[in-house]
Amino acid sequence: MMVFYRARLVLLSVPKTGTTALQSALRPHADLVISDPPELKHAPLYRYNRWIRPMFEKVCDVELEVAAIMREPISWLGSWYRFRQRPHLDGQPASTKDLSFDEFVTDYCRGKRPAHANVGSQAKFLESQPNGCRVTHLFAYEDLAPFHAFLKDRTSLNYETQPENVSPKGDLTLSVATEQKFKRKHPEEFALYQSITT
Repeated sequence: MMVFYRARLVLLSVPKTGTTALQSALRPHADLVISDPPELKHAPLYRYNRWIRPMFEKVCDVELEVAAIMREPISWLGSWYRFRQRPHLDGQPASTKDLSFDEFVTDYCRGKRPAHANVGSQAKFLESQPNGCRVTHLFAYEDLAPFHAFLKDRTSLNYETQPENVSPKGDLTLSVATEQKFKRKHPEEFALYQSITT
């Protein structure tokens, strides 16, 4: 999470959307950077609303606008699947080493997800709050040009990002039946993403 106070903007760090690279590029220019632990770096909107937003509202009397990047839902799960195939997770419950992507997505669709498929939800991460706190500017990971144009215009910063924390390559074959199950079980993920791209 990064705050640009003069621009009245906070950038949420949705996991698996390139935010580590953004933090590296923008860290010197941000007024507040939360990069560790992951639970705070990747604080969802409800956590921002509860802890960070009140600080700026009560002390500075300002309401920051919220920006975030969302990834196409199947691609997002694919990144998690590949990330959890890294050797340092071998033998751990979160490892996907001996699973196909189809099995991983099937497990994600279960009511009680096993550890390796317990990766959260972009829709839940970005969910608007009862008090009106919401993501004001949402961008698609698959087309980042509008995001970079927006951020450069809003902050007057020129920056370049370099790939970081890239998941290893892997077979992301998904059966039609499993894809349909994912869309049926989690329509909110696809509806939110569709709202950006249409």
